[in-house]
Amino acid sequence: MVSARRSFEGSMPVAALGRLRGALAGDVGDVSFRLDFGRDEQLGTDYVDVHAQAPLTMICQRTLEPFVLPVTVDSRLGLIRRERDEAGLPPGCEPLLVTEDGRLHPADVIEDELLLALPLVPVNPDSSLPDAAIDHGATGQDDAAGQENNPFAVLRELKKQAGRGP
Repeated sequence: MVSARRSFEGSMPVAALGRLRGALAGDVGDVSFRLDFGRDEQLGTDYVDVHAQAPLTMICQRTLEPFVLPVTVDSRLGLIRRERDEAGLPPGCEPLLVTEDGRLHPADVIEDELLLALPLVPVNPDSSLPDAAIDHGATGQDDAAGQENNPFAVLRELKKQAGRGP
């Protein structure tokens, strides 16, 4: 594939990607992808460019409601057979360890890149906290009670005292 500079384009259902599906709130939709194989003639490095787009259903950690997150992946993976070959990859090229026979499974590569593109804390950009969860200002009495129960109140007082000097 590398020598012939082959490209593959297509789509597959999100439901077909088991590891990715386990990280999502739903498995509807399709992943559209393009894989472009090539060789950096200057460095002699084999690579595959991975381009993928998918609408992925995640749970918003702000509202705990499902939402669709459009995920786009554009990455270059340097095809290496030994871990020590990673040092020879150009900047911006992530390593992809392949078997001795040079085979790889395109669906696994696409799934790996989508998993890496998922946010650690998914938040729907169109969401907001419910009014009940937002503190609109406490009365002075509630504030004093909150300071008594605050484990850091003692530290705050020590800091104030330290700032006064001897």
